[in-house]
Amino acid sequence: MTLTLIARALVVAGALSLAACGGGGGGGASTPVTPVTPTNPTPIDGAPVAQANAVTFANISVHDPSTITTGGVTYAFGSHLSVAKTTDMMNWTRVADGVNAANPIFNNVLTALAPVFALSTVNDLWRPYVIQLPDGKFYMYYNSCQGASPLSGMGIAVADKVEGPYVDKGIFLKSGINGQTPAPASATYDVNTMPNVIDPHLFRDAANKLWMVYGSFSGGIFILEMNDTTGLPVAGQGYGTKLIGGGSARIEGSSITYNPTTKYYYMFLTFGGLDANGGYNIRAMRSLSPTGPYLDAKGNNMSTVAGSINNDALIAPYGQKLMGNFQFTAAVGETGTQVGAVSPGGASVAQNSAGQYLMTMHSRFPGTGEVHEVRVHELFFNEDGWPVLSPFRYAPLSKASPAVVATVTAAEAAGTYKMVNHGKDVTATIKQSALVKLETNGTVSGTSTGTWTHKGNNIVSINLGTTGTFSGVLSRQWNTNASAFVVTFTAQSVDGVSIMGARLGN
Repeated sequence: MTLTLIARALVVAGALSLAACGGGGGGGASTPVTPVTPTNPTPIDGAPVAQANAVTFANISVHDPSTITTGGVTYAFGSHLSVAKTTDMMNWTRVADGVNAANPIFNNVLTALAPVFALSTVNDLWRPYVIQLPDGKFYMYYNSCQGASPLSGMGIAVADKVEGPYVDKGIFLKSGINGQTPAPASATYDVNTMPNVIDPHLFRDAANKLWMVYGSFSGGIFILEMNDTTGLPVAGQGYGTKLIGGGSARIEGSSITYNPTTKYYYMFLTFGGLDANGGYNIRAMRSLSPTGPYLDAKGNNMSTVAGSINNDALIAPYGQKLMGNFQFTAAVGETGTQVGAVSPGGASVAQNSAGQYLMTMHSRFPGTGEVHEVRVHELFFNEDGWPVLSPFRYAPLSKASPAVVATVTAAEAAGTYKMVNHGKDVTATIKQSALVKLETNGTVSGTSTGTWTHKGNNIVSINLGTTGTFSGVLSRQWNTNASAFVVTFTAQSVDGVSIMGARLGN
């Protein structure tokens, strides 16, 4: 999930084309912005660090966070060798930061990974992925990219402990420019059809087989079957199977999660550009097989989706948009800067010990420029088996005092909400909330009108006329500005548009 906005014209295989490479931290890959970690962190959404009812947040900056949980601790590994950890998905502490000799994840990463830096021509790293394989060791899939082109390398480093130190085992994938012969392909590198070998994410399928999805811009997102013993790709696959993208369309940050209840593999991606004006937004698509085809709710095959680095409109109609730029406006009794997100991305999903699906991402925020922090949101699945994302950051209901239950009755769902419509576009515009009311008689009034139905088990259907019918989930989420758990809904239409609502009062 990394990607710079720097792109340059390159002559590849005799044709003029555009290439881009992922970067983190808000700037171009060759000059990344240093992540900001407040000394006394106060959430950008305006809530104080210490909350009533023991709801607390300690924030951290990790761009493109990929997570691994071991021994009750969840680690977020991100771009620029930035690492943080948490025991509750709410309060984070720094483990490491920066591609420098002092970073404890390696015994001097500058010398340990010198071969990949020589290949990419920069001393920097993008989002890695760390997984524990059957031998008990931790395998880090690291990657480095030149920045203004997909001149990249990916390798494996291994450690006995998740915090390292990691020892390099070598590069196994390369991408290049200007006639360079890539590995493992034998043809001359073509930026329009071949992947940029960055942003790996590993997952297991229903049969426990290991896979890796990766890529950014360039030729798209690809998937490889992996060897559980060596950690390397199974031989003979080349770059693997393309799942989506091409023509340097701004698609990146892939991760795949299997849901054994729905029997689907869900691929999560980020469309757009990562900076505050880039319109980064998180999308989902699904397949019955890890290698695809991945479809959106309208049945569009993602393997045919491609475009241009300069034309997001070519890719905007595809996939289920879960979250883009948004902000909840202030309501009576609420304080602080209102909750919102700008260019959320770098998302990966995992289940916690309670069986909840949690999405970990980075986000910028309204009015704060390129400053970014880790955010965790609960992910639900609607009655059609599509993922929908909670509007507020994760806090367990066990923190509620007085206690509240997860079930939201029809009577409790009725009320006035701040509602955001995320639309389907790739845009820097921040979508503002507007007031709607779910009336007790099943109608919707306010800035949007229609009908709604409580279908039991926290399932809700909202029909907003020509805007669409939205299938969603009711829940209770912590509203930092109201200092309370409030009823929320999150829902999605067949067109891939998401709406989110937060009820006034709890």
